[in-house]
Amino acid sequence: MAGMGKTLFRQGGQHHAKRYAPPDNRSYRLLDLYKRLQQGEVLSKRELADKYRVSEKTVQRDIEGLREYLAGEQSYLEVVYDKEAGGYRISRESAEGLQPEEVFAVCKILLESRPFPKTVMQQLLRKFLSQVSREKRDVVEKLIAQETHHYTEPQHGRDVIPELWRLAAAIREQRITSFSYTRLDGVCHERVVKPVAILFSEFYFYLIAYYEDDSADYPIVFRIDRMEKICVKKEHFSVPYRDRFKEGEFRKRIQFMYAGELRRITFTYSGCSLEAIRDRLPTLRVLKEEAGVYTLSAESYGKGIEMWLRTQGEEVQVLEVCKG
Repeated sequence: MAGMGKTLFRQGGQHHAKRYAPPDNRSYRLLDLYKRLQQGEVLSKRELADKYRVSEKTVQRDIEGLREYLAGEQSYLEVVYDKEAGGYRISRESAEGLQPEEVFAVCKILLESRPFPKTVMQQLLRKFLSQVSREKRDVVEKLIAQETHHYTEPQHGRDVIPELWRLAAAIREQRITSFSYTRLDGVCHERVVKPVAILFSEFYFYLIAYYEDDSADYPIVFRIDRMEKICVKKEHFSVPYRDRFKEGEFRKRIQFMYAGELRRITFTYSGCSLEAIRDRLPTLRVLKEEAGVYTLSAESYGKGIEMWLRTQGEEVQVLEVCKG
C-alpha cells in the first residue's frame, strides 16, 4: 500500500507525510550550529561545510547570521573565532554577561545564605554556571564542590520560589492577600493583609505587610515558608505616593526581622571595631567619643536590635530606649 512506511499526521483534514529538514536547509543549519555552540563545542568551517554539504562561504554566512541575531537580541553571548582551538565558539564573557569570578561570587552567596532545598539549589547553581564557558565552568565547579556536596538545606524544606512570585505580583498590583500563618510556637492564625515588600534575611524570605484593618501602624513581618493557603484577592488597596513603603529604609531599621514600633536606642560601645557596628546598624550615629568609648544611637523596629546588642557582651551598655 502506497504511503506505508511513512509517518503520517492529519492537518486541515488531509494526511501529510512527516518531513525532516534536510542538512542543506538553512534553518536546520542555524539551529544545529547554535545548539552545538551552546554546548561548548569549537566548530571549524571545513567540518561544518562537510556535515551540511555546503560551501565554506555558506557556513560563513550562517555564522554571520547567528552573530547578527545575538547582537539584535542584546545577548551577552557572542560567536568568536578561537585561533588556538582552530574554530568558532561561544564567548559568554562579554561586558554584559557574567564573568567567571562574578558567577563564583554569586554561587558562594547562594550556598552561604541557604535559602532553598538542595534540589532547587543545585538547579540554580547549574543555571548560573551555564553562563560561562565550559573551561571556566569546570574551574568554578571545583571551587564550590565541597560546599555543594555538604550543602545543608533549611529545615522547612519548602521551595518558596512560586510563592515569592505570586506575592510579588500581589505587591505590584496592590491586592489584598489572605493566608494561614503558623507562628514559631505552633499557633496558627488567619491573616488578611496589604502586602508591600519581600525581603531576605538570615536564611529566610519574609513578606512585609500591613494588616487590612490597619490595627497596627507599623509593618508586620511574616516568614513566607510559614504561610499556607495564600489567596491573592481581587480587591485592591491604595497607598498615597508619599506613604509608599521603602524597602531600603526599612532594611536599615530592622534586626533579625523582629517587627514592632520604631524606636531609638542610645548606647555606649568600647570595642575595637566601630566599622562592624556600622555595618550591622546602618542608621548608626556617633554622638561622642571619650577615651575610646563611643556614645552611639540607632533607630530600629521591634526588639531585634536589643537582642543583637546583648550578644556584644560588656563592650555595649544600653543607656536609653525611646520611641523613634
